[in-house]
Amino acid sequence: MAKISLMGSIDDELELLERHIRMLRTLRENEPMGIIRLSEHLRIPQHKIRYSLRMLEKEGLIKPTPEGAICSPEAEKYIFELDEAIADAIVNLKRIRRMVRDSL
Repeated sequence: MAKISLMGSIDDELELLERHIRMLRTLRENEPMGIIRLSEHLRIPQHKIRYSLRMLEKEGLIKPTPEGAICSPEAEKYIFELDEAIADAIVNLKRIRRMVRDSL
């Protein structure tokens, strides 16, 4: 995909969102999991895992335990709401794409 400066931050946010979804799914299936195990399982560097765990905990989607992170009950609700938000975003992106094509 061609890099456009306005798109850079969108791509970064999508990458982060994908990582968070992968982590939540992995935790749900294998909890509890610590940083090292998550990093090895997902093949994501530990510093990125650590950052995402902090963000997910701040949002109330995971809880730390002595054995590792676990999903909170709010995680399931978040995934459902995220699915709806993605559907809305797709509609908006298609509208924007039509606008771009009409400008060519």
